[in-house]
Amino acid sequence: MHIHILGICGTFMGGIAAIARQAGFRVTGSDRQVYPPMSGQLRALEIEVIEGFGVEQLDLEPDLIVIGNVMSRGMPIIEEILNRKLPFCSGPQWLYDYVLKDRHVIAVSGTHGKTTTTSMLTWILEHAGYEPGYLVGGVPANFEVSARLGGAPFFVIEADEYDTAFFNKQAKFLNYRPTTLIINNIEFDHADIYGDLDAILWQFHQLLRMLPGNGNCVVRSDDANIGRLLESGCWTPVTRFSAGQSQQAWSAEIQADRLVFSFDGELQGSCYWPHPGEYNVENALAALAAVTAAGVAVQAALDGLGTFRGVKRRMELLGDFGGVRLYDDFAHHPTAIKRSLEGMQRFNSGNVLAVLEPRSNTMKMGTHAKQLSDALAPADSCWVLQPEGISWQLADVLSPALEAHIEHSTTAIVDAVVGAANPGDAIVIMSNGSFNGIYDEFQAALVAKFAVK
Repeated sequence: MHIHILGICGTFMGGIAAIARQAGFRVTGSDRQVYPPMSGQLRALEIEVIEGFGVEQLDLEPDLIVIGNVMSRGMPIIEEILNRKLPFCSGPQWLYDYVLKDRHVIAVSGTHGKTTTTSMLTWILEHAGYEPGYLVGGVPANFEVSARLGGAPFFVIEADEYDTAFFNKQAKFLNYRPTTLIINNIEFDHADIYGDLDAILWQFHQLLRMLPGNGNCVVRSDDANIGRLLESGCWTPVTRFSAGQSQQAWSAEIQADRLVFSFDGELQGSCYWPHPGEYNVENALAALAAVTAAGVAVQAALDGLGTFRGVKRRMELLGDFGGVRLYDDFAHHPTAIKRSLEGMQRFNSGNVLAVLEPRSNTMKMGTHAKQLSDALAPADSCWVLQPEGISWQLADVLSPALEAHIEHSTTAIVDAVVGAANPGDAIVIMSNGSFNGIYDEFQAALVAKFAVK
């Protein structure tokens, strides 16, 4: 069977392409923007990628066209597909129909921590010998690819609430029919498709209605919005976790270089733990609670968790340049920005220099603009790229008390940050996109300044 994927270079659709190829499908696709790590992953799979969305690619005559949510009505290729009544579906629908319907699906949802928790879960299962399938919104360091078909019974998926496609405005996670569900946290996000928090909670409520009674719902116990959600109805056993000490949940605390776990106040064991930040502790708790609920022994889970190596673009160390460490972090929501910087402050001995691109649709709309100063406050200094073509200005929302510098080019940011950096400092680049290639600029400038061989 030949499938052609429109929007193939997005993380999710690129994962679909990889899984389909492993399942024996012929796969082609197209997109307008191609950049690492997805470009390299598709190239390694020898998947033909067409630049742009020209109607002529329909001459390939695929058996099924899988349409990503980057596509919309009015695009010539979409109008041609509809006019000719060609067979099409969304990526989430394809995944359920051809992969998930016969698997034990462990879905990881929530506003923050999905990618890291999904990666932890997958590695725990892999280390325990299960060879799970997975689809992650990033590249786990333990695997080096973002998706694979795997073998029965488990499939682990990052389950976000963004809409499915132009013809299906339900959240993507409603397509997956999980047996085990994690809800890490719930905040308002995706202002381009949801009017308010209640609209997001409604999507989560539909997900709970689909969760089987013999499954498990793993939730953070101290999240008020999750509490509201559960009050609206849950027909599945609930397992709770909390980073602080708790007598009625999974909990954990860092002791030296180890993470020590308890359940209902009783010690369960520990594992090696080099990952900074309380948010990573919460991610680990969610993963441990989910896999043990699915039948994995606690010690086997801890053995895997202790060898977890992180995720590319999630506080990923790009290099040490004469004592200045450069990190790449996907944080783009104010809560994620703040928690990432707080974690780095506790982890780092020198100054933390934050570099932010407000790139997400929600950020560009200004929905979280007033929260930016508080989010960036844990940094010793910060540099923010002024987005183009938006209705608000960073100068109007960033507090004068903040050590903040607003720039209009990546070159200006790199020159200023590298000029200010000293050995022992950490530079944290935060963006959910390519940031106009700033990563290579930074590495070249740091090599030049510190004469790194």
